[in-house]
Amino acid sequence: MEYLERRVALVNDRLEEVVAAVEPGELGEELRHVALSGGKRVRPAVTILVCEAVGGTPEDAVDFAVAVELVHNASLVIDDIIDRSDVRRGTASAWTAFGYGPAIICSDGLLGEAFALLSANEQATQIVAESMVELGEGEATELVARPTNEREYMELARRKTGALFRAAAELGAVAGGADPFAVEAFGDYAQRVGVAFQIRDDVLDATADADELGKPTGQDAEMDRPSVVQVTDLAPEAANERARTEADRALDALDATGVDDSEALGYLRDLAEFVVVRER
Repeated sequence: MEYLERRVALVNDRLEEVVAAVEPGELGEELRHVALSGGKRVRPAVTILVCEAVGGTPEDAVDFAVAVELVHNASLVIDDIIDRSDVRRGTASAWTAFGYGPAIICSDGLLGEAFALLSANEQATQIVAESMVELGEGEATELVARPTNEREYMELARRKTGALFRAAAELGAVAGGADPFAVEAFGDYAQRVGVAFQIRDDVLDATADADELGKPTGQDAEMDRPSVVQVTDLAPEAANERARTEADRALDALDATGVDDSEALGYLRDLAEFVVVRER
């Protein structure tokens, strides 16, 4: 675990630097509240691990890793406003702490800082911009064109969650100088991990204890949100099996990258296994 913790610490240190430079100070404090209040840092870890797997170093990918985490946090701020969620990661959500207007500005600030980090690389900027289009379309679909079956749910999960996971992996591959085939294969791996992650997230919302999860549970049912257990006939156990299938396909995509075995690649395999059994 020390191997992974060092890489997450690198991301957190860079996040601290980015947030500390934000002006005015009030906006910086809001960004700090959101970006540094915890979180699993799964997406930035994927960015760094993929970069290493293709022959790069953590330092090559850290700015891209921080950028993808900032985009993710910006989306969570808006999610909490839509859902009226008071708590995020065991602390007050942005709109609860600062009000609706400042929370929206905070989300904008997070996105601005993300694209400032990406701006030196045209391909990286395009990757994240495309993922945000998918994310936005997914969020809009959730609000206005509710899925009614498993196929439609899986497409929603791909857009809402899988797209940003894909971007995280593709950024790492680009940072490490990978060829286009490897960039695509790592993206496919991460997208499937993201879908599995979303399915498991839905199951946890329906079955987990709120204190253990670190955020309110039962939100999908309360908000009539199209989770896997709300819009399909799948019981939680069967939904977990669907997540397992996506994880297995992610592992197949990882094998297809053709890169040499390494510690980084081993952690990427472990991630695909972990997302389907996690309890938080």
